[in-house]
Amino acid sequence: MIDRDRFPVDPWRLVERRFSLDDIGVTETLFSVGNGYLGLRGNQPEGRFGHEQGTFINGLHETFPIHHAEQAYGFAEVGQTIVNAPDAKVMRVYVDDEPLSFDLAEIVEYERTLDMRDGVLRRELVWRTPSGKRVRIHNSRMVSFEEKHLAVMAVTVTVLDGDAPVTVSCQLVNRQDSAGVYSGTTGANKKAGFDPRKAERIEERVLVPQDHWQEGARSVLSYRVAASGMTLAVVADHAIETENPYDVKTLVDPDIAKNVYRVQAKAGVPITVTKLVSYHASRGVPPHELIDRGRRTLDRAGSIGVAELETRQRAWLDAFWERSDVRIAGHDDLQQAARWCLFQLAQATARTDGLGVPAKGLTGSGYSGHYFWDTEIYVLPFLAYTTPTWARNALRMRVLMLPAARRRAFQLNEAGALFPWRTISGEEASAYYAAGTAQYHINADVSFALAKYVRATGDVEFLHREAVDIAVETARLWATLGFWREEIDGEDTFHIHGVTGPDEYTTVVNDNLFTNVMARFNLRFAARTVTEMAEDDPHAYARMVERLDLNADEPGFWERAADAMHIPYSQSLGMHPQDEVFLEREVWDLENTPPEQRPLLLNFHPLVIYRYQVLKQADVVLALFLQGNHFTDEEKLADFEYYDPLTTGDSTLSAVVQSILAAEVGYQDLALEYFRESIYVDLDDLHHNASDGVHVASAGGVWTSLVCGFGGMRDHFGELTFDPRLPASWPELSYSLTWHGTMLRITVRRDEMIVSADAGAPVDFRVRGVAYTIGGGGEVVIPLIGQGPRRPGRPTLRMFADARREDGTLLSASVPTLTTSLPVVTSPVPTAPGEVHAPLDA
Repeated sequence: MIDRDRFPVDPWRLVERRFSLDDIGVTETLFSVGNGYLGLRGNQPEGRFGHEQGTFINGLHETFPIHHAEQAYGFAEVGQTIVNAPDAKVMRVYVDDEPLSFDLAEIVEYERTLDMRDGVLRRELVWRTPSGKRVRIHNSRMVSFEEKHLAVMAVTVTVLDGDAPVTVSCQLVNRQDSAGVYSGTTGANKKAGFDPRKAERIEERVLVPQDHWQEGARSVLSYRVAASGMTLAVVADHAIETENPYDVKTLVDPDIAKNVYRVQAKAGVPITVTKLVSYHASRGVPPHELIDRGRRTLDRAGSIGVAELETRQRAWLDAFWERSDVRIAGHDDLQQAARWCLFQLAQATARTDGLGVPAKGLTGSGYSGHYFWDTEIYVLPFLAYTTPTWARNALRMRVLMLPAARRRAFQLNEAGALFPWRTISGEEASAYYAAGTAQYHINADVSFALAKYVRATGDVEFLHREAVDIAVETARLWATLGFWREEIDGEDTFHIHGVTGPDEYTTVVNDNLFTNVMARFNLRFAARTVTEMAEDDPHAYARMVERLDLNADEPGFWERAADAMHIPYSQSLGMHPQDEVFLEREVWDLENTPPEQRPLLLNFHPLVIYRYQVLKQADVVLALFLQGNHFTDEEKLADFEYYDPLTTGDSTLSAVVQSILAAEVGYQDLALEYFRESIYVDLDDLHHNASDGVHVASAGGVWTSLVCGFGGMRDHFGELTFDPRLPASWPELSYSLTWHGTMLRITVRRDEMIVSADAGAPVDFRVRGVAYTIGGGGEVVIPLIGQGPRRPGRPTLRMFADARREDGTLLSASVPTLTTSLPVVTSPVPTAPGEVHAPLDA
């Protein structure tokens, strides 16, 4: 549904040829630039008419007390939300003292581009002023990947057909605490109402002014964050190049600094103003020290020069694309979207440098800038296989969170550590425990990501030196959270009760399959890691034992608990229930749910949703992918066919996983449909909340869909295997992987798979069960017969029309309704007031 006249297809650029105020929030997100530490939304440089005039620094946050209507022990007490840092993007142009304002201006030509090869946002327009003069304005904006604290902006103004006074007003504005035209959100942001995905709003002052001054062309603002105590400084240098006469006026107040260039412009003589801006934040360093750091950043950038900074940016991105690009032959539209997603991953993760990856990156305030488990499951695989250093940095964030995680586990009466479901500081910030804290699976997700990183890179030094603490402390939590139960046949089984899986439409259940399967992995990984350390690195093992007070019996207990882990299974339906009582619930009839009642979380009370078999996102199906070596092909097919019709896709994390499993089990057309849904989540605003920021985890899932879904890559047990599923309409798919330091370049065609290796150690891998070894500089061509099984259409509830639960009752589907005039009941299940039932074959 993308308007291709306005947003034309270009495999390397996102292009906008017509500006509109109607979807300004979405385009602000789509044209954001950042580097993982600093992010600037794609606001127009005039600084007006923004959905959210956003500038974000990773980790810069405010805290506030969480007020529960009814308090209980262990509830999260302190909320955290990302702070909107002072806005340096404003470079406002006046001609004949008339401002360029998009609500009134006559724009004769317009094009905005985000070039993913050099990471520069550019805008070119021609404005016809009220007096009839034509003015060409060119803007550029870049956040440096090399210099993590640096942003570079420029505007060039040329009056084409007459002389005129031109003013360029460059500003630093504290929008977090300003009102009116200077506030972070203006009249263009009119949407209101409940949405738990949006950031909290704090009415009190957040940024408390500290030092502010100007010295020549340099402006400085600095602040202390009121409650969190964090500190911030922004320093900006300005320079003008023109042959026209001009003068300069400056102003600085605690919340605004202006460098204003007043030029007597001659026709055809350009005016270029360049702004170099440095942002530094800290959890305790005094503002004056941050100012000094900012000055050093700008002094260095000034000596390098803007041209050289742009050259280095291009070289940095050339290297990124060399190891990260995925090429889809014959489909430039998908190629553009795929590269945009991969570019977002670079912008969200490259310079996190030990910080987390916010759910929206640094492109918006959605989800309050919090870190979730999404990073470990959906983003870390991309990082581990393309830029392992970034993956290691993200995992170090979890190492640094361990002290807070240990306190949280103790608070919840468990041993070890419990990572927060959502956080910035490391403390739990979820006010709703049922769909938040109860998602204990985050512990296993973090350990799973650690294992994937170590197996892909061979970086046992990092594991043995400090990351082993994650494995041990998370395993300890499962050991006390779970319990033993003796079954009728005398076998002891291990159970985990009172948890929530990834599906937030089903909460606080017993033996959630995803949680149990991932906990089993976590326990085994921890046991094997410490056992191997004892044998291979006794000195590191001894330090770890002393540091963690590890008992010699613990690894053995973890192994026994993992081996005895209860995995729910329904013999009558031949599939895995999502939890122990999932099948006892009624089935939600999604096919007959009115579109205006979607997404469910915005239209139904949680208690209504919790009574039904209905999924916000893949749960069991995600387990089938992550731990696919523990399920047979038949089990995967049966589970996928059962859960796919029950999955709403209300979460942007769902389509990517459904695409991967659909491809594996043979629903290949459906796999492509889900893939297209995931790749356009933000570009086509499919969930109507792209204005709040990029869905970074979904972007990571796009890479996984391409490489693991259609490319067929798996790495179970640390063994590299491939079983491609190339879509019928794709002539070729190419991607790169780095395995233990050797880059592999893989091309999949309908009848062959080509693997070539750069310099490095030999790599062993399998393709459809056949073993191969490739040496550095080598190439292997593997013939392929077909692209796996093919099943038409998609699974529906009608496939289970005659299915019965374990107790013999038939499954039936219904939609909650307030109608008092009920139709005749055709289901064998009695109809309760407020429900309309129908048999699954209706």
